[in-house]
Amino acid sequence: MGPGPSDVPPRILNAMARPTLGHLDPLFIGLMDETKKLLQYAFQTQNPLTMPVSAPGSAGMEACFVNLIEPGDKVLVCINGVFGNRMVENVERCGGKAIVIKDEWGTQTDLNKVEDALKAQPDIKILAFVHAETSTGVRNEAKTLCELAAKHDCLTIVDAVTSLGGIELKVDEWGIDAVYSGSQKCLSCVPGISPVSFSERAVKVIQNRSTKVQSWFLDMNLIVGYWGAGNKRAYHHTAPVNSMYAMYESLLMLKEEGLENAWQRHQTGHNELAKGLASLGLSLAVDENYRLPQLNVVRIPKGVDDGEIRQRLLSEFNLEIGAGLGDFAGKVWRIGLMGYACKPRNIDHCIAALKKVLN
Repeated sequence: MGPGPSDVPPRILNAMARPTLGHLDPLFIGLMDETKKLLQYAFQTQNPLTMPVSAPGSAGMEACFVNLIEPGDKVLVCINGVFGNRMVENVERCGGKAIVIKDEWGTQTDLNKVEDALKAQPDIKILAFVHAETSTGVRNEAKTLCELAAKHDCLTIVDAVTSLGGIELKVDEWGIDAVYSGSQKCLSCVPGISPVSFSERAVKVIQNRSTKVQSWFLDMNLIVGYWGAGNKRAYHHTAPVNSMYAMYESLLMLKEEGLENAWQRHQTGHNELAKGLASLGLSLAVDENYRLPQLNVVRIPKGVDDGEIRQRLLSEFNLEIGAGLGDFAGKVWRIGLMGYACKPRNIDHCIAALKKVLN
């Protein structure tokens, strides 16, 4: 019950145990097509360039930045936790210029600051932000941020690593141009796969670059030949075939449950966890209007040893919760309710274990 990877259900582990096919085998290509359709459903998009990158979420992030940024491009990056800082790193390594908006950890990105920055520098090409900030448990206003970007003729790059499958995310309706996620959070798949999706506007930008994409492996102009349409595929890399089995099964389970039902299950689980934490005198660090149901940030009471409590939970109760990062280090715990792990039995176990170790 940490910030990820989440528990993987037996059904997905069993899928991984199936015989390995060749990465250009017709049966595997059929599975690729089905996986793409299921990803489009999960992202709520019709974007043709929607696919799982054969690498962890950090590679999905890099894929979005390296494909859309050219040297000299201005990118407005919103930071209210750890993962906004990683966006800045990507911008700078692409030769772009990062314009940074910082907000206090545990609060949302200030929409007025974003609009002021976009007005002040009309040549900003991209607005980049984290939808669900895993380090703080904050949900940023993705829909409104995308509306601001559209108003100022900007592309958007959105980190949906912790949001996909856990809270509302509507790529087409909100006008997101590039989005990336991870397999190991609310999808409860094994780590190592990164779903991405690019809008048609973003694809045109990629196709009309004046410089080469700096990463050969993540160049969408090349990858599309492998993750394109039809039976004829161009070899690009050897896909992690068995992990793709797992990705397919995970997305199929999400479709069977229903996206809205999955969102509601995470919210219901959060409400139960919050009630249990309150009964122990523990409080959540994020305002309820924008806290994440799948990533609960809990204030550590004064006089309580952070490391000792987490170690006892792990050794005595086989329960893992996450430590605070950055500005929150030593001040909070991060309790994950993601995917398969979000169920009443786990919540009851967590509250009972915390009660014993805190007493």
